[in-house]
Amino acid sequence: MMKRILLLLAGVAVMAGAALVKPLPAVKTVKVNERVYALLGPAELPSAHNGGYMVNSTLILGDKGAILIDTGLTDEVGAHIRKAAEKITRLPITHVINTHHHGDHSLGNVSFAGVEIISSENCKKLVEDASGDWIAIAENAVGRKLPNTRAVPASRTYASQTRTPVEINGVKMEFWVPEAAHTKGDLLVWLPEDKVLIAGDVLVNTTLPNFRDAEVKKWVQTLAEVQQYPARTIIPGHGPLMSMKDVKAMHKRMGDFYAGVEKVYQSGGAEADVRRQVSLKEWQKLKHFDSLMGGNINRTWLQVEAENF
Repeated sequence: MMKRILLLLAGVAVMAGAALVKPLPAVKTVKVNERVYALLGPAELPSAHNGGYMVNSTLILGDKGAILIDTGLTDEVGAHIRKAAEKITRLPITHVINTHHHGDHSLGNVSFAGVEIISSENCKKLVEDASGDWIAIAENAVGRKLPNTRAVPASRTYASQTRTPVEINGVKMEFWVPEAAHTKGDLLVWLPEDKVLIAGDVLVNTTLPNFRDAEVKKWVQTLAEVQQYPARTIIPGHGPLMSMKDVKAMHKRMGDFYAGVEKVYQSGGAEADVRRQVSLKEWQKLKHFDSLMGGNINRTWLQVEAENF
């Protein structure tokens, strides 16, 4: 009798746990042209509410297969994005490109068995070194264990500070790996025939950029270089599609912020003075200001301090 009660309680616990797993938010599909589709996730932080789905991906249709850029935070998110892609095309996904190592862009790789994964060299190393941290972040965010989520690093990589023209499935691309920006392993994808730039988190729209692993001064320089591309459509890592006007606004906001923090430091101030002496008015308009701005100030302060030491 006791055994039956214990089994019943175990079953109830399993059902209760399953009830907590909510359906993932719908993928917002935006058709850029006949072969490029932006698959937009919610502009949110990862949580149990969204199951960790909050990233933008890009699907590119080639002649013999499709290419997917960025795969999400978990195996479940990766499968969710894959299903959205399969509603668009019957072409198999033959290549996955990771714009950087952060888990919300790369941990979904595990749901794309058999495809060739591409990233920068630094991204591959960071995926290998930081995978445990990112899986822990994912599990903490969604509030449960993710036994099927694991890091799958790239098998094909590109060196830092390079711009490499390539052709995959008949689609011409340029892989641009800047020295550093949002991370030390960013890779941006330029489609010259489509005039589309896929930027990962080097560009985000309507939401605060996360400086967690950023090289802020180099990021500002990278944003200046982004503006050399004659892009008609820009797909950011988070948020709605962008125009070059949006890029210029982000560049100015980031440049003014770094210069403001540096001025506080050089005048003998302390990190605590940044909020009082640097205008954050434009930053306060962005989502997640309260969650991320403190960390962004700290990261920038430490880098300004090192730069001026």
